[in-house]
Amino acid sequence: MTREELDILLKSEVQEAIGKNIERDPLQVALDGRVPHAREVATQVKYLQRVRKKLPRLYAACGIVPARAFEQSSSEECAAAKRIEGDSLLDLTCGLGMDAAAMASRFRRVVALERDEVLAAVTRENMRRMGIENVDVVNASAEEYLASTAERFDWVYADPDRRTAEGQRVFRLEECSPNILALMPQIERLTSRVAIKNSPLFDVEEAFRLFPRASVEVVSLGDECKEVMIYLDGGTPTLSALAIGRGRVDIQRDALADVIPPQEFAAEEYRYLVIPDVALQKARIVAQALQGKADVWSNNSFGFARELPEGVVGRIEPIERIEPFDVKSLKRELKGKGVDIILRDFPMGVDELRKRCAARSGNSKKIALTRIGGKSYTIFLN
Repeated sequence: MTREELDILLKSEVQEAIGKNIERDPLQVALDGRVPHAREVATQVKYLQRVRKKLPRLYAACGIVPARAFEQSSSEECAAAKRIEGDSLLDLTCGLGMDAAAMASRFRRVVALERDEVLAAVTRENMRRMGIENVDVVNASAEEYLASTAERFDWVYADPDRRTAEGQRVFRLEECSPNILALMPQIERLTSRVAIKNSPLFDVEEAFRLFPRASVEVVSLGDECKEVMIYLDGGTPTLSALAIGRGRVDIQRDALADVIPPQEFAAEEYRYLVIPDVALQKARIVAQALQGKADVWSNNSFGFARELPEGVVGRIEPIERIEPFDVKSLKRELKGKGVDIILRDFPMGVDELRKRCAARSGNSKKIALTRIGGKSYTIFLN
């Protein structure tokens, strides 16, 4: 977003037009000659419609939403899940400011850095519209600010940009901007507690390699991995899986150990299939999380239970029967039917499987497929 575009959006007649057209198709708005600055209004209508679910507080305030900043922003639910609080917070990478807005309720003062002058102005305006008064948005880079301040903070938070100047995605922490690893000596002058948000593709073992004394938390929402958090606070190193709205599992890193799978897959005895939340899979703690509740052969697969397990972070489906995988018999049973297919540790994709079984997408039948001990199985679900 340019300064000129922001100035247009701040005009009262443009704000009024956005409010009046918020439910319309953005393309129709852009072509409507009665709408002042129709292109800018249409763009804001488009992105406000997109933020309605992800950022409901910003939507309710009719905030200003730059495209790239929205795409990189945390959802409000993920922002609220950050487990940090105290008197003062330094946010090195403010962006659209949704993390800073969430944490403003848990800190007396938040200093949020944004190196882009226009985005900093946007975020200040959005904070005003949301009624947040204790976030000070500073137009400066992390490198500039850290070099110039000696102020102490309870926490420093960073969500580094995972795109290059050319727009290519990067995933290694040292390739992100700012380079948090390079800045750690300066950060440690200001605080003893640091929280770093990483891509959902970031590997938990890489986190422990870079920060051996860290606590690492995989966060999911709606069974989709959203981020991998690194917390450096001097506490006991822990590996956690947080499934927002479902529950969490915390395991001390020193207590992590391989769980020995059962020797036998007793297919006829299992009555319930446990589908672990993706946060458990990403953290590779499915077996530990389900120990004593279900039999597990792989952290990428399902759990199998004889009795209905309690306190599971994931879904539980009643099992009708389990059979060795045979595509011909499956085709006889599923041909022409709508089938919901769940795969874990299986050497075939959903589309290929439906094609080979002459089935279609739907939910008249529900099956799960996996491999255990070198053998493939079909689990028919009730």
